[in-house]
Amino acid sequence: MLRFILQRTFIMVLTMLALSLVVFTLVNLEPNLRKLALEQNNNRMSQEAVDSWLDKNGYRRPFVVQYGEWLGGVLTGDLGYSTRFRMPVNEVLPKRLGYTGILAFWVLVTMVPSALLIGILSGMREGTALDRILSIFSVATTATPEYVSGILFTVIFASMLGWFKGVSNVNNITFENFTLPVMTMSIYGMGYIARMTRASMSEVMTSQYVRTAHLKGLPFRSVVLKHALRNALIAPFTVILLQFPWLLTGVVIVEKIFNYKGFGWALVEAAENNDIHLLLACSLVSVVVVIGTQLISDVGYAYLNPRIRVES
Repeated sequence: MLRFILQRTFIMVLTMLALSLVVFTLVNLEPNLRKLALEQNNNRMSQEAVDSWLDKNGYRRPFVVQYGEWLGGVLTGDLGYSTRFRMPVNEVLPKRLGYTGILAFWVLVTMVPSALLIGILSGMREGTALDRILSIFSVATTATPEYVSGILFTVIFASMLGWFKGVSNVNNITFENFTLPVMTMSIYGMGYIARMTRASMSEVMTSQYVRTAHLKGLPFRSVVLKHALRNALIAPFTVILLQFPWLLTGVVIVEKIFNYKGFGWALVEAAENNDIHLLLACSLVSVVVVIGTQLISDVGYAYLNPRIRVES
């Protein structure tokens, strides 16, 4: 197990290096550097003035030197300076991640129990009318993108009914201005987890040991809770953990729709304004979250399922 964890950690470091090199190369292309110079100064600057500003601020130095300096700063905890927010990235990113963390927490609290309940009920009653209704609901929610459901919820619940606000304020998180983004993300992610839970529950309910429990005369509730449920939740466990990367990167659309100034909003702002250091920091955070959750998922699956053996 220790060898497996070390291998995954090594892969994570290599992936971070490769991704940072790609992003660093793309954001330092000439058109992007010119756009950065114009945004930081005057849109009517001449080419000579642009070249002078880029040379003065070190953007004309050799690529290897610039990348090496940035990488050295990352290793010492210095993520650079945000040209969009005009402050160190170390001061911008933690605050935005905190806002997204609050949003992700309430999405998980809403989404996971609801999805598991739908999947379990559907799997227990496979082939019935209840199963068909819940399955149609799960497919419909997964097939509806966040930008569609977000706009629909805003029109219906904010504009027409006036129950909630269409804009979320990170400095004043209330039920009114926080419900719509949570609802938008929860509905979208709920269907996938529910479908996986339903498939797993259906398989377990037809397994030999569940049939044996029925033949022994155990009550249906006892069979489900003590025998079927624990084994049926092994597969959804992995799926739930893999929602964390989506919660971090998938909030981009939702945060822009509802003007919720978290990580996704900051990422879009950095991309639109060619904020090199903030873009690089966001890419590193995304890689850590993606590979980190995959590692936790693999280790957790190995412990939950005794049939799985990971070479140590």
